Amino acid sequence: MLLRLFLLFTIIPLAELWLLLWFSSLTSPVITFGLVVVTGILGAWLARKQGSQAWKKIQQSMVQGQPPTGVVLDGLMILIAGAFLITPGIMTDMVGFALLIPSLREMLKIRMGEWLKQRALMQVRSQNTFYTSGTRFQDFQQSTGSPHTPAEDEIIDVEFTRKDSSETE
Repeated sequence: MLLRLFLLFTIIPLAELWLLLWFSSLTSPVITFGLVVVTGILGAWLARKQGSQAWKKIQQSMVQGQPPTGVVLDGLMILIAGAFLITPGIMTDMVGFALLIPSLREMLKIRMGEWLKQRALMQVRSQNTFYTSGTRFQDFQQSTGSPHTPAEDEIIDVEFTRKDSSETE
């Protein structure tokens, strides 16, 4: 995870700097600077406008007693888009503007939902597998394929006291 963060905070800014310098060599530094300023202002305005619309939808959902899950994800993506658009750079601006397109956000919500379902399934499966002293034990559900929920009389409560090697000698 630390390596990913290091790469994120070094590679992307360096690539952005290279793209800005390359674009400046094709046009002029004034045009490049103007592009950065205009995209920052336009992006902040669009993100604020769409963010306030998402906030109103969240409030309406709450008043109607419905969970605002999809709208919250829209708001989160709009917030991320705003951060990308305020950050100077060509790549971050493209990602930021893309996140402000509602149809793209819908597609991303579907993909994120599928990804989260897969993660949840993997989490459930990993909780059904136990490792003790390097030996793998599987519970009844995994070994037989049938669902099994333990009854209250099947639960064993154990207390123990750990003794260090100096106390036993």
